[in-house]
Amino acid sequence: MAASCGYSCPLTRPLPPLQYRTPSPLYCVQQLNCDMDRSFLSKSRMRVPSPSRRLLVFCTRDPKSVVVTGRSWNNLILESEIPVLVEFYASWCGPCRMVHRVIDEIATEYAGRVNCFVLHADTDSQVAEEYDIKAVPVVMLFKNGEKLDSVVGTMPKEFYVAAIEKALAL
Repeated sequence: MAASCGYSCPLTRPLPPLQYRTPSPLYCVQQLNCDMDRSFLSKSRMRVPSPSRRLLVFCTRDPKSVVVTGRSWNNLILESEIPVLVEFYASWCGPCRMVHRVIDEIATEYAGRVNCFVLHADTDSQVAEEYDIKAVPVVMLFKNGEKLDSVVGTMPKEFYVAAIEKALAL
């Protein structure tokens, strides 16, 4: 899939999959061959690269949701005293990236009332099989160690928030 930096030049290589590493922020590096709009750059006080140079673009994002693994599943999810939201994802899954952003927003808004975690379904397949995960992304809501709700696929943020509010009211 060809992408563009917005200046009519294609990316020289595809976007690498997102990898969650805690506690360091996520980043991906794209090398662009770019003949950039020099008037825009001069107005924004950026140094104008020569057209033959490669421009490195860093996209950083600090995840708010914590990575959970098969080893930490019981301690962090099943024994939690507050409701827990878990996203099952895969690094190759495009829709999972959209859900990551929504889960990070929810983690910020509901900090202290709901714990948000992500679990890589390919590397922790034992947990994924236990909960019958056949496709990703899947977001599950747990309270007192029991699964309350499950959402398969990409949904709007309001859908997840409604499920959380319902769990908090119980």
